[in-house]
Amino acid sequence: MTGPEISAREAEVLAALGAGMSNAQIARRMRISVRTVEGHVSSLLRKYGVADRQALAARAPAADETVTPPGTIAGLPRSRTTFVGRHDDLDAVLAALADEGLVTLTGPGGVDKTRLAGVAAEAAASGYRYGAAFVDLVPVRDGAVGQAVAAVLGVSEHPGQPAEQAVLARLRRGPSLLVLDNCEHLPDAVAEFAEQVLATCPTTILATSRERLGVPGERVRPVAPLPLGSEAEELFRDRAALAHPGHRLDAETVRDVCARLDGLPLAIELAEARSPSLGAAGLLSGLGDYLRLLAGGRGPVVRHRSLRAVIGWSHDLLEEDERAALRRLSVFAGDFDVSAAAAVTGLPAAGAADLLGRLVDKSLVRHRDGGWYLLETIRAFAAEQLDGDPERDEVRRRYLSWAAGTAAGLADRLDGDWRHDFDRVAGDLRAACAMAPEGPDAATHRLVRLLARLTFARGFLRTSADLYERAARYAPSPSQGVRDLGHAADCAQVINDSTRAYELWLAAAERAGTAGDGNARAVALARAVEMAGRFPVTFRTPIPYERRRELLQEATKASDHDDPVVAARLACAAAWTTGPELLRPDPGLARTAVEAARAAGDPILISAALDAARTVATNEGRGREAHLITAERLASLSGLDPHGPAYVAEIDDAQALACLDAVAAGDLPAARSVSIPLGLGSDDVYGDSAYLTVSKAIPMVVLSGDLDEAVHLADAMWDGWRRAGRPRVFWMQVTLPFVVLAHGLRGDREGLARWRERAAENAGLHQDGSFQSRLAPLETFVEARIALRLGELDRAAELAERAWAHRAPARYLPFARAAAVELAVAAGLPRAGADLAAAFATAADARDNDWAAATVLRAIGRQHADPDVLTRAAELWERMGARFEHACTLKLLP
Repeated sequence: MTGPEISAREAEVLAALGAGMSNAQIARRMRISVRTVEGHVSSLLRKYGVADRQALAARAPAADETVTPPGTIAGLPRSRTTFVGRHDDLDAVLAALADEGLVTLTGPGGVDKTRLAGVAAEAAASGYRYGAAFVDLVPVRDGAVGQAVAAVLGVSEHPGQPAEQAVLARLRRGPSLLVLDNCEHLPDAVAEFAEQVLATCPTTILATSRERLGVPGERVRPVAPLPLGSEAEELFRDRAALAHPGHRLDAETVRDVCARLDGLPLAIELAEARSPSLGAAGLLSGLGDYLRLLAGGRGPVVRHRSLRAVIGWSHDLLEEDERAALRRLSVFAGDFDVSAAAAVTGLPAAGAADLLGRLVDKSLVRHRDGGWYLLETIRAFAAEQLDGDPERDEVRRRYLSWAAGTAAGLADRLDGDWRHDFDRVAGDLRAACAMAPEGPDAATHRLVRLLARLTFARGFLRTSADLYERAARYAPSPSQGVRDLGHAADCAQVINDSTRAYELWLAAAERAGTAGDGNARAVALARAVEMAGRFPVTFRTPIPYERRRELLQEATKASDHDDPVVAARLACAAAWTTGPELLRPDPGLARTAVEAARAAGDPILISAALDAARTVATNEGRGREAHLITAERLASLSGLDPHGPAYVAEIDDAQALACLDAVAAGDLPAARSVSIPLGLGSDDVYGDSAYLTVSKAIPMVVLSGDLDEAVHLADAMWDGWRRAGRPRVFWMQVTLPFVVLAHGLRGDREGLARWRERAAENAGLHQDGSFQSRLAPLETFVEARIALRLGELDRAAELAERAWAHRAPARYLPFARAAAVELAVAAGLPRAGADLAAAFATAADARDNDWAAATVLRAIGRQHADPDVLTRAAELWERMGARFEHACTLKLLP
């Protein structure tokens, strides 16, 4: 696959176009504005040189292809100098990369491991069908290796799928090459990550480090200094020709300098940068003074000391303003631009640019991709100089101020193309946060909150929750701390960690109580109670009813009932706390909650209250009403901040239920329209979060008749669920019967038996008998439809008895009775006529559910061999987009 160079975000848009998504659907899924999507589409049209979306969609990669074309390397920095020598080293590295596994290039700082790894990756990349990526770990702190790789690959976290798992899901697609550069400060984290990759992915890893990582099967390739003689001298002359074309040293001097520097590439470059100003005699004399300290022995340790001495020598030759700038620039963890350098050095932009140029000329600062950076060896030396300088605290203050301003600028661009810029500075934003002392501080609080928001928008959900919780520790006022903890709770809810969300709301309530803010305490307690009532199956241990009642009483006592938002929050919590049985909100209290939420005017609160009303309708068997309420929830949330944790937590729940409610109401077109935001048609469905995302869309896929696709998605779902530790997941309970149905309709008896066992296994994880009883009609529907498909007519009497014995109301009762009636007609049961009349006459079974109505019509057509009725049934199936059922109905026509 070849094509123009496109960004990771453009690749996502291209893949979405290939899946047939509209601009609005892409915007909704990627949580960006439609205008931003239009901008990406225009850019792609220009880069590919095509005229319309259809032609562009044809260029999209297939679902099993990577967004990084083979032969290209995502994240590889462009080099401004030539690669000199090391032909034998390069051949050895390429030979080692021929097999899957881990190859680690080791050696002291300044030996040019990074450059060798980059050149080797470029030479090998065309052999990896699923692409290659180069990840610089220098700015990475706190072991966030997975996030750094995810940023380069352009993947994001999803509920139940941390960044590391998202990366593994991407790498599992096929052979790829991953370069992890500068691992020495994260050896344990890199080793752990590498072991995960190697255990589950057909990926080759090329790492650079000062020492081996210690991973089983690791092949270590030491990188030695350049051989004294041709290669070391060639490097000196090459850099001299590039930087100082008018200056030459005689061959004997070059040979002597390279020998004194042990052939270390970085030391040679530093020395060459000084040769025009010092001349041959001054260069040899200056090096001699510094290297004389290192008498006695050779080898890696001495070489490292030698390099340090050369850095110190080069540093001491700087002008005072150059030395000051270098030590101040050492605070940067990654690349920086002129404005960042000016902010931290305290100089005007022109002055900072001048100093950068002078430091580049002396090889102490390097330039790449429009920015500047310090090699880690030089940065560490300069940081030591800063630590001993009285200006250290002032430099760190300027660094913190720059980071906060940079984060604020990025936050203002969230509806635009900001991700690449964020990834470039994210390491520095985190480093600035880590540098701040503990305790309330307005400046640090602002930075951490902004970083939390950006991290959430970037898709690193768990880290965002941690950052919001950390922001609460820096909050200059209790009210701000309560708000931070609330955002952290919403982040936890997005990733389905309801237990943590609940605990964070309780922590927020405690802080509000300490500050004497009764309303804030009431709202936080109400949110905790609401979480426990609305999402009990996502708790590690469900909260007992008595505890929920106790917390609700505390909230009621603490609150000002005249505040409409507080009143609405209390009403919503009360609706979900009416008895020990889970997911049984009181109808009257649910109506009160909706009225109170509408009076408060908060769209997120309105959606939460409507969820209670929707659950009441579901429990009472009013599937069409539940479907309409969920559609209203989605409408109430339109136009809100797509990067706000509270919005995302609410919209994710509404979107998931919208698909299931549409299916339960027999409205397949509506179910299909909301399946794309869940991930259907996206590469992400094949990740480890499949059991959460795809499970919500599989029922629609099965009823639409895409049985092969349903089986494929179900396998991905099951594998992801097992890798996640087989958690208790509500969606799986609903989805697994539909997977059983898919295998039955395909006539796959072996798969049918296997998935029946899996459905029973999953049901065994759930101890709520009342919930199991509510799913019984769904199981009856599935078994009746399979029996008809496989000709098991002897089951008709039993299944008819089950269908009419189910206690109404129930969510899938119309499906169960309609399917059982058709089976009874096909089997010629004596009761078939009466059951058919009852099903046809019951509005809940026939006229409120298109699927049930079409099934009943087909049963009538079967009973009376009436082609007109069968044609009407076929038309209804066709209108729904139920291709399998439409085909089955056509076969019944003469």
